Amino acid sequence: MELTLLGTGAPDGLPRPGCPCAVCATSVGDAARAATALLVDGALLLDLTPGPAFAAARAGHSIAGVRQVLLSHPHDGPTVEFPAGLPAPGRVADGRELAVISGHRVRAVALDAPGTGYEVVGPEGERLLYLPPGAAAAGLAPGGVRDPYDMVLLDVVGRPDALARLRAAGAVAATTDVIAVHLDHEVPPGGELRRRLAAAGARAVPDGTTLLVGEYHAVPDLPRRTLVLGGARSGKSVEAERRLEAFPDVTYVATGGTRDGDQEWAERIFTHRERRPASWRTAETCDLPPLLAADGPPLLIDCLSLWLTDAMDSVGAWSDDTWANGGAKALRERVDELVAAVRATRRTMVAVSNEVGSGVVPATPAGRRFRDELGRLNANIAAECEHVLLTVAGQSMTLR
Repeated sequence: MELTLLGTGAPDGLPRPGCPCAVCATSVGDAARAATALLVDGALLLDLTPGPAFAAARAGHSIAGVRQVLLSHPHDGPTVEFPAGLPAPGRVADGRELAVISGHRVRAVALDAPGTGYEVVGPEGERLLYLPPGAAAAGLAPGGVRDPYDMVLLDVVGRPDALARLRAAGAVAATTDVIAVHLDHEVPPGGELRRRLAAAGARAVPDGTTLLVGEYHAVPDLPRRTLVLGGARSGKSVEAERRLEAFPDVTYVATGGTRDGDQEWAERIFTHRERRPASWRTAETCDLPPLLAADGPPLLIDCLSLWLTDAMDSVGAWSDDTWANGGAKALRERVDELVAAVRATRRTMVAVSNEVGSGVVPATPAGRRFRDELGRLNANIAAECEHVLLTVAGQSMTLR
């Protein structure tokens, strides 16, 4: 089954008309995207992009052979252009199946938002799933899909949880080609978009690209171990959460615990919890090696600097006398145990840590000790990770 993407952008396209933002200003050339529309084997058109005949011609195709036009957007969605000569656009009711004269079968998929999703089965049995912007498939039970799709096209950036649900149901597997569509100006184009999508196991293609559904395509490799570094309020926790938000059953490991009577700390914890997907579970512990050694879903550890604080508390490292008389050795043993657990883990792990060595030198020996030990811990953990990021002002730079 041959699929040509006449457009891959949001309903208003990219750049948005009249938008002065930096993303729209730089969305030129291959980064410019018309509203998403899919031409399947030259016979089935899913959604309409402005000037579909010209868009098809630029991609080396014609819409003259289109036998069916289906719309996925809500009834009050964007205005669409109906070119002369095309069949009247229609919509399939949820759960109903349509047989196209070309040999394709189209089934409408129920969504958790207005609009219609479509499952398309080609004459040779290839299967793709297409979802409109801002929507996820509804009614999917974990493990309820027997055979994964060959290709899935959806709003990965806007609804990463939609991809997580498909993975939990078995509709998306390691061999599924996940294509991001409905791309808007929330994420800068180029390297940042590729990095964000690769973290979700997805990719984007320029308008006019033709793909073969069912053809093997290398899915972006997801690193088993990732370390995200950054200063205070740099966006490091948000970056770490993004790297796993398209996956179900994540265990969020909170090393900070609770602090009686500290309202500001309680508000921080509440903000973090509200930001996480509802399907994630939370473990409040600093005992990390057993978690890393056990089988299970991905771990998001936030953060190693609080883990170090707890470790230094446990060995009395804040006291100069204790530090000089066994405290340093005891802390080294705790750190070595954690580093060995990270090296040996078979779980996907994303860890967050503060980068504190670039600022003011602490005024006390204990403060300088913490700064130095955290720097050593970060370096040792980074050495065991396939992927290391530094987040500054909300922007993530790849160090490894």
